[in-house]
Amino acid sequence: MLVITVLVISACGNQQANKDSGPKGETVELTVSAAASLTDALQEIQKNYEAKTSGVKLHFNFGASGALQQQIEQGAPVDLFLSAASKNMKALVDKKLVAPDQEKNLLANELTVITAADTSMSVQEAKDLLKAEIQKIAIGIPESVPAGKYAQEALTGAGVWDEIQSKLVQAKDVRQVLQYVQTGNADAGFVYKTDALTTNQVKIAYNVDPTLYTPITYPIGIVQATTHATEAEQLYDYLQSKDAMDVFVKYGFSTPHSK
Repeated sequence: MLVITVLVISACGNQQANKDSGPKGETVELTVSAAASLTDALQEIQKNYEAKTSGVKLHFNFGASGALQQQIEQGAPVDLFLSAASKNMKALVDKKLVAPDQEKNLLANELTVITAADTSMSVQEAKDLLKAEIQKIAIGIPESVPAGKYAQEALTGAGVWDEIQSKLVQAKDVRQVLQYVQTGNADAGFVYKTDALTTNQVKIAYNVDPTLYTPITYPIGIVQATTHATEAEQLYDYLQSKDAMDVFVKYGFSTPHSK
């Protein structure tokens, strides 16, 4: 009877211990949908954040901002959204899927035209893209890829959009544009400066005149449907901290001039 009593007490103690280490001891997994151009910077930030924040694991869903916006509208389980264009965030705010007081412009970027690193072709302005030796030009799909929309604006402003149509190769996101130029499937491509800096297989042919396209800003917002509000707010705040901003700047991003 003494042995049985000891075993019962021990079992009750283990049950209580397991109960005490339940939800509090579980790892919270946050899903962050982010523009493809943020891939490298956010992967480094992930390592830093998880190393200093116990019980939180980050999962990233990288893609075109327009496609990510639609996924959130359709109910995808997302905690934070980082877009490469203000219009995608505004659409979610307007639909009350992101609260106005939980979103702000986080970063800024620049649009560039890239060519293969070993090419001898000279491309210094939009009109050079009309040269016969440049047969394919990669851009993101303007309807869903902000970089593609900025490229469309710039080419229209330069007066060559209509002439260049037959050369365009559309990509699902800015990283696919980079890949097309790297692999020789396109002679030139429109990407962000930050993308051009990620590889030595391409070179910046020229920086696009910033007066020809909408200023490139990256807003960040907390998705209202998050089931981890506290952890989402902590990550939201961290991504605006000096530690995180230093990483973003390292990869070529800058801070927006306003909001």
